[in-house]
This record gives sequence, C-alpha cells and structure tokens, in this order.
Amino acid sequence: MVTFEKSVTIDAPPEKVFGFFEDPKHFAEIMPGMVEVKNIEKLPTGGYRYHWVYNMAGFPFEGVTETTTFVPRELIVDKTKGQIESTFGWKFLAENGGTHVTLAVDYELPKVVFEKFAEKFVLKLNEREVEVTLANLKDRIEL
Repeated sequence: MVTFEKSVTIDAPPEKVFGFFEDPKHFAEIMPGMVEVKNIEKLPTGGYRYHWVYNMAGFPFEGVTETTTFVPRELIVDKTKGQIESTFGWKFLAENGGTHVTLAVDYELPKVVFEKFAEKFVLKLNEREVEVTLANLKDRIEL
C-alpha cells in the first residue's frame, strides 16, 4: 500500500471549497490523470458513486468510486474499486478566513505499471500528481 498526504491553504471559506466537490465531474479539471468521470449517482447519505477512467504513467485504468464518509464542510472519504484500489480522504479546516485542505491518498500500485517502469519513478510521479491536484484545486477555487 502506498500513502501520500499533502495540504494546501485556499483563500476561500470552507463552504465554497467543499461546494466544488458537489459535482464529481470537477475531478477531471484538477486531477492530471483523470480522463473521464461519468454515470454519477448522488448517494442518500451524501457524496456520490461514479465511474472513472484514469491514466497512470501512460496506462488507462477504470473503476468506480463511492463516498463512504461525508461530513459537510469537514470531510469526504472516497473508496475506489476496479483496476486501481484506493482511498481518497479530503479534510477541510477553516483557517484565517480560508480553508486548509488535506488530501490523503492510499492505493495499491498496479502491477502492470511497475513492470514497465521503475517503481520509484512511478511513486514520485504519483506524489507529484497529488501536489498538482491540490495546486489546481487552489487555482480553480481562487479564480
């Protein structure tokens, strides 16, 4: 299991930042590897279930994400199943008029990826992608 945790502070209140996550199609705007989000279904307990296509190191993967924990303006935990098994935990904390966002990602590195590339290279690539995702979220919200 691989784990990354990164944070960013966004100059916007938690309700605005959290509101961005009300449409899973936004993930394709901020996540460099996200190719497609479709078949979105709102869950009665909050959050969503949706199908995704994701590109990791040049390999396309597909699966389904489902929100397992949903606390408005505080926490979203999504679990993915399919060709990549993972958990994405998004924490939102009000901070000096803005929002401190922490993204924790746990996942299993697909065997096909590290058979072709050095595992350390793919891990560094994925870590950088988490950083870029948070930077893109900040840019998208603050504009």
